Amino acid sequence: MDTTQELAAFLRTRRERLDPDDFGLPARRRSRRTPGLRREEVAELAGVSTDYVVRLEQGRGLRPSADVVEALSRALRLAPDERAYLFDLARHRPRNADKPATTVAPPLARLVADLSPLPAMLLNHRYDILAWNDEIARLLLDFDTLPPSQRNSMWLCLMHPETREFYVDRERVVREGIAHLRAAWAAHPEDQALTDLIAEFTAGDEEFARLWAEGDVRVNGRGRKVMRHPEVGVVAVDFETLMPLQDPNLRLVIYRAADEESQAALDRLCPPS
Repeated sequence: MDTTQELAAFLRTRRERLDPDDFGLPARRRSRRTPGLRREEVAELAGVSTDYVVRLEQGRGLRPSADVVEALSRALRLAPDERAYLFDLARHRPRNADKPATTVAPPLARLVADLSPLPAMLLNHRYDILAWNDEIARLLLDFDTLPPSQRNSMWLCLMHPETREFYVDRERVVREGIAHLRAAWAAHPEDQALTDLIAEFTAGDEEFARLWAEGDVRVNGRGRKVMRHPEVGVVAVDFETLMPLQDPNLRLVIYRAADEESQAALDRLCPPS
């Protein structure tokens, strides 16, 4: 994975998805055979030369300044997560000097347990599951039965035979997970374990390879998931993701039942004490 080539591909795909009609371009300039804006139009909107945009999109090793990255973000109308991703690729966001978290401080582990009866778990930026309570283990999988290398929520979704078809809207869940991993990879280029994990998924799962190639970038902190549980049937949960101030590389994920039927299912699965 080469950040220079990824920056080039990212700029191309974002340029090509734009609708020229949204920019009020003169009619004489709108006759085109290729999708999206032309390079010279992006260059004009960003206030840079067309040759510079060409060289960026061809991956010639240029490193745009922070001002140019900001101008390109505006010209391409990037969403906030995409803008952050572009800054990461250009190496203009501050780096966290700490190594990726692989353990959890005891107070955080106790917090996860104390969140019962709400299912909860702690993840790092590459989706490694570092701590969990009994409720989420009963809802998803008994993580104690897995070797540490398999305690990764994306690995379980893609590779584990019991959880591959666990989510009703599987493609959306995988797509959102991939969009997060892409942002995490750009923010943590030094994390070889994450790079190796993405390579493993790309080589071993056609769906992952196809969706990864689409280049989506998004950090999704809340949403809904609908699951097919083998014991209690369909369960819909709303999730919220929080970042501990003392450990910003960790993610605390908390589930809540999305409706009365799902709450009843969770109560059968984890009877209130």
